[in-house]
Amino acid sequence: MQRSPASSRHLLSFCLRTISAVSLLAFLTVQAYAKSHDSIPERIIHSIEFDARPAYIFPTNPFFKGFDGERNPNRNALSGHLKYGFKFGPDTYFGQQYPHAVQGIGVGYNTFFNTAEIGNPLAVYVFQTSRIVSLAPNLSLDYEWNFGASFGWKKYDAQTNPWNIVVGSKINAYMAINILLNWQINSRTSLKAGIGAAHYSNGNTNYPNSGVNTLNGSIGITRFFGPAQTDSPATCRKTKEKPAPHVSYDLIVYGSTKRKGIYPEGLNPMLVPGSFAVAGINVNPLYNFTKYFRAGLSLDMQYDESANIINHIANKSVPSDPSELKFYRPPFIEQFSAGLSARAEFIMPIFSINLGIGRNFIGKGKDLDAFYQILALKTDITKNFFLHVGYQLYKFKEPNSLMLGVGIRFNAD
Repeated sequence: MQRSPASSRHLLSFCLRTISAVSLLAFLTVQAYAKSHDSIPERIIHSIEFDARPAYIFPTNPFFKGFDGERNPNRNALSGHLKYGFKFGPDTYFGQQYPHAVQGIGVGYNTFFNTAEIGNPLAVYVFQTSRIVSLAPNLSLDYEWNFGASFGWKKYDAQTNPWNIVVGSKINAYMAINILLNWQINSRTSLKAGIGAAHYSNGNTNYPNSGVNTLNGSIGITRFFGPAQTDSPATCRKTKEKPAPHVSYDLIVYGSTKRKGIYPEGLNPMLVPGSFAVAGINVNPLYNFTKYFRAGLSLDMQYDESANIINHIANKSVPSDPSELKFYRPPFIEQFSAGLSARAEFIMPIFSINLGIGRNFIGKGKDLDAFYQILALKTDITKNFFLHVGYQLYKFKEPNSLMLGVGIRFNAD
C-alpha cells in the first residue's frame, strides 16, 4: 500500500524539472497558434531582466526564531534573479490581445545567511508579468508571478542537521508573487520596484514540510530588444474583435504521491513510513467573461491512499517506533471523495492561474469530510490541451497533496 520515500522524491524532482522545458514547448506551440489567428508574420520581442530581492523570513517555525544549531534567529534572506522573457509583437494576435504580457524563464540564487543548515538554493522557474493599471504615461502598476523548483537545500537529518525541522527535501517547489511599480525610462528600458512574497515547500511529498515563507522587496531593470515599447493609437486600432463570452469545459486528470502523519490519542505525532498515491479528476465548466477572466464550478473527485488510515492500524497497540506501524487497507469509501468547488481563473498567453475553494459532499471520515482549497497553474501546449500543476490544502492550512496532470479544454475560443 505504501510507496518508498525515494520514489516520491524522484516523482517531485522529475515533475519540477520539466516545468522549464514545458514553458519552452508552450512558447513554440503558442507561436503557431498566434500565426493561425493572424495573416501578418508574428514578431517576438525579447528581454533580459535582473532584480535583487532582500527579504524577511516569517518565523512560522521555532527554527527561525532562534532554535537552531547556533541559537541565532534566521530572519533575513536575499536573492538575485536573472530572467529571459519574451512578448508577442504588436502585429500579432497575442500582441494585440495582451500587449503588456511578458513571460519567460528565470534563475534565482537564494541565501538565508545560514549555509550550513539551510543551504543556498538555486531556483529555476517560469514567470509572467503584465500591467494592472496605468498610473501615468511612463508609469504603471504591474504584477509578476514565479513558479518552479529550487535545488540545493540542506534538509533535515537527525544526525547531521537536527535543528532544521523545516525543510525535508533537497528539492522544493518555489512560488512567488510581486506587485511592482514599472517606470519606463526609455523605449527599451524599464526600472521596476515593489514588494512581494515567496513560498518554498515540497508539496507534502516528504517530512518535515513546514515550508519557508518570505516577505520581500524587489528592485530590478529590464532591457527589451526589438521594436520600441510604445502604446501607439495605431497599434490599438489594429486590435481584433474581442472574444465573445462563452462557456468552455476543462477535464483534468492528475496524480502524485504524499507522506502521511498521524496523531494517535495520547501519543506524540508519528510520520508513517513510505508514501501514498493520490489520483483525481476535475470536471470544470467555466464561463469566459473576458479574455482575461473566466469562472465557474468544478466537480472534484479524488482517491487518496492515505485517507483515514489511522482508523485501520493493524498492530495490537500503537508502537513507539513509527517504522513498526502496519495498516489494513481502508475500504474504498473511506479513501474516495467528491466535492464541488467554486473556481476563478486568470487568463494570459500560455499560462492561466486557477483558484478554487470547495467542500466534499462525499467523503467519509475525518480526513475527507472537509473544506479544501486549490491553487493551480495551467500551461497551454495547444489550443485544447494543457499541463496542470496544482496544490491542494485542507481547511486553509493543512497541506494535502500536489496535483500533477494534464487537461483537455472543450469549446475553447
